[in-house]
Amino acid sequence: MKVGLYLFENDCRLSDNPALTTLASQVDTLICIYLPTVNLWTARKAQCSPSFAAECYRNQTLNALHQSLVSQQQKLYLLRDTAQLKALTEIIHTQQVTHIGRTVHPGFDEQKLWLKLQDNFPHIQYISAYSNTLFEPNSLPISASELPPSFTPFRKAVEEVEPNSPIATAQLPPKPNRIPELAEFKANSSYSIKVAAGEAQAQQQLQQYFQTDAALTYKETRNALFGEHFSTRFSPILAYGAISPRQIKQALTQFEQQRGANESTYWIWFELLWREYFHWYALKHQHRLFCFSGVKTKTPKTSFYPERFLKWCQGRTPSALVNAIMHELTKTGWISNRARQIAASYCVNELQLDWRCGAAFFEQHLIDYDVAANWGNWQYIAGVGADPRGGRHFNITKQQALFDPDGEYIKLWQGEATPQLDSQDHVGWPLEDN
Repeated sequence: MKVGLYLFENDCRLSDNPALTTLASQVDTLICIYLPTVNLWTARKAQCSPSFAAECYRNQTLNALHQSLVSQQQKLYLLRDTAQLKALTEIIHTQQVTHIGRTVHPGFDEQKLWLKLQDNFPHIQYISAYSNTLFEPNSLPISASELPPSFTPFRKAVEEVEPNSPIATAQLPPKPNRIPELAEFKANSSYSIKVAAGEAQAQQQLQQYFQTDAALTYKETRNALFGEHFSTRFSPILAYGAISPRQIKQALTQFEQQRGANESTYWIWFELLWREYFHWYALKHQHRLFCFSGVKTKTPKTSFYPERFLKWCQGRTPSALVNAIMHELTKTGWISNRARQIAASYCVNELQLDWRCGAAFFEQHLIDYDVAANWGNWQYIAGVGADPRGGRHFNITKQQALFDPDGEYIKLWQGEATPQLDSQDHVGWPLEDN
């Protein structure tokens, strides 16, 4: 009897999931477990509990995955023990697991458990696949270990390469009769937000987007702060793997064949390649994704000012635009790409804050949190990552004039400016109110 154990992380789907499909074809029974990306008991020092919006979105995504599994006489299980390695060790022994599968994860911390399992149980057959990237290492025209230090050379090398076509939905074997070591996933009905979540809704969202003309004007709208169809809104479903980048690329290609290709449709591909770059960037640089100096040798000339950081988090800075952005983030768990760049630049440049604090705050609140994209983009802004120009400093006044000239976004998210930033000077003396 061959018993399989599949570890879901950021690949919450049954279609185009090569690792799951391969594992399912090689075992007689299968146990499906979800491992939280952030394990609060073994987290990095910068990690915090997910926000309410982030927790809601995860709950909706896992509920959808559970329902997909139930349709194949399977179930989604959670570990009872917060010590993941200990809990998995018990399952491996009691269920006599012979095969373990998972999708390759770009996160340094998320890779540790997989490596420990391989060290502790060398007799088990391990199956992994690059299910959340456009390409696999052997299909990249450049070695993953020789990834260029900036995006443009990578883009030029890969943009003409056609990714593999998505594969069909996995057909799963039954689960074992009894698994007392695990808790069956139970959805919390009070945790819900109105955002597409899970594989079925992801496919519906993909289809609906390309039924509109939005893709034909994406390049002109992508930098907007808000509006209808200004963004693809694919990032949340991509972050949890409810859809694969290959499925999006396939839909984009079909749209171009039917409606015609232009600069805007290319720009959707361009953004998928940015995401791809950061995934390989994270795999290459490992723990340096979280270092103050990033992948560079010099540290930024910034520090940590608790009062400034708190005001940035709460949207109480001298910038009305930044405040509006932070209000939208904390209330909804999502902000546009341009808004993220503006908020990050203000945090690092105007407030002179340690970029890692801003990245950790985004990690806590974003419903589309992706370890590679989030920390890679923050490094880029802070000048310790993939930006060949050594960081980006956005002129906030200019950004407001370009993207919110009438103040509609600021009004929508109540971004009133707070004139005074600090209550104390650099040696601790109280400052008078201006």
